[in-house]
Amino acid sequence: MLKQNGYAQYQNAKIMTASPAELTLMLYEGAIKFGNIAIVAMENKNPAKAHENIVRVENIIQNFRDTLDKKYPIWEEFEKIYVYLLRRCHECNIAKDPEIMEEVLKHIRSMRDNWKEVMKKVASDKSNPAAQARVAGGRGNTAGYTASAGAATKLSGA
Repeated sequence: MLKQNGYAQYQNAKIMTASPAELTLMLYEGAIKFGNIAIVAMENKNPAKAHENIVRVENIIQNFRDTLDKKYPIWEEFEKIYVYLLRRCHECNIAKDPEIMEEVLKHIRSMRDNWKEVMKKVASDKSNPAAQARVAGGRGNTAGYTASAGAATKLSGA
């Protein structure tokens, strides 16, 4: 019990001291973790645990969708990606098909990896305060720094 409380305190401190960019990265990592748990649960024929973790993935994706900064034109492309991923999560939850969650996780991993690159670029771009502000204080906004905007069209089938 004491170990769990210590770990929970550590996790809470980590979250409370994280920048918006770091919180965004933590959300990507959480979605991947919960997606992997859901896959194992589906493979082990545990629909309740699969459902619980698919819903967690959906909640994280919905959080990304809800916090899109609409002052940057790229928000519409991310909206398409998030809508597509939410639809696939719903389909996965109905069918309990681990392959669907694998597809969702493939896209989330790609977005996470792009986000890490954005964080590195901004960290090394100390001479650009506007770029620093977009990532450090702009709800994790990556406007002008994403390499995957075209992926929205591919993902949504549009």
